[in-house]
Amino acid sequence: MIEAVLFDFDGIIVDSERLHWSAFNKVFEPLGKTISWADYIRTYIGFDDRDTFRTAVPNLGKAELSALIERKAAAFQELLESDGAAALPGAVELINCLSGNIPLAICSGALREDILPILGKLGVSDAFNTIVTANDTHISKPDPAPYRLAMQKLGVTGGLAIEDTPAGIASAKGAGLNVLSVTNSYTAEFLTQADAVVDSLEGLTLEKLNQLFSP
Repeated sequence: MIEAVLFDFDGIIVDSERLHWSAFNKVFEPLGKTISWADYIRTYIGFDDRDTFRTAVPNLGKAELSALIERKAAAFQELLESDGAAALPGAVELINCLSGNIPLAICSGALREDILPILGKLGVSDAFNTIVTANDTHISKPDPAPYRLAMQKLGVTGGLAIEDTPAGIASAKGAGLNVLSVTNSYTAEFLTQADAVVDSLEGLTLEKLNQLFSP
C-alpha cells in the first residue's frame, strides 16, 4: 500500500511552465539574454528560480541574485493574472480523491507565493498536509533534498511521487520514493527512470495507484 503521495506542482497540477519561461525572459531581456523554449526544457525545467539564475548567469552576487528572483516573481504574477494557468487533466480530481485518505504533499521548486494563489483558484488549498517550496530548501531538484524534507514533514519513510521531468524523477528516486511520471512536459522516452509513466492523471484513484505500485 502506498504510504503517501507527493505531487510536483508546475507541469503536474497546473499548466504553468510556459508562464515561468516567459517570466524568466522578461527578466533576462534587459540583460541582453533570452532562453529558448528548447533550452528551458533541456536545461532549466525542474530547477527553482535560484538555480535557474545561477546556471544562466554565473557568478551572481547574493544581492544580485535576490533582485533577479524578486523581479521574476513579480513578472510571473503579472502573467498569471493576465493569462491564467489551467489545471492539468485529472489533477484536481485525483487530489480530491486522495485528500483525507492518505498523507498528501506538494514538493515543488516554485516559490510559495507562486503556488498558493493557484491552489486557491483550483479549490484545493486545504487538500495537502504539507507544501515544500523553493523557500524551504537550499538546493533544488534533481537533488533529493526537497523530497526528503517533504517526507520528513509528512512523517513518512516512503511513498509515491508524481513528476513530469527527469530532474524531478531523480530527486524523488534519490529520496527513496517510487515515481509515477506524466508526459505533460517530456515524452515517455525521457522519463524511463520513473517506475511507471502515464499520459494523464485522468481516471486515477488511490485504488488504481495501489494496484499499479503493488509489490
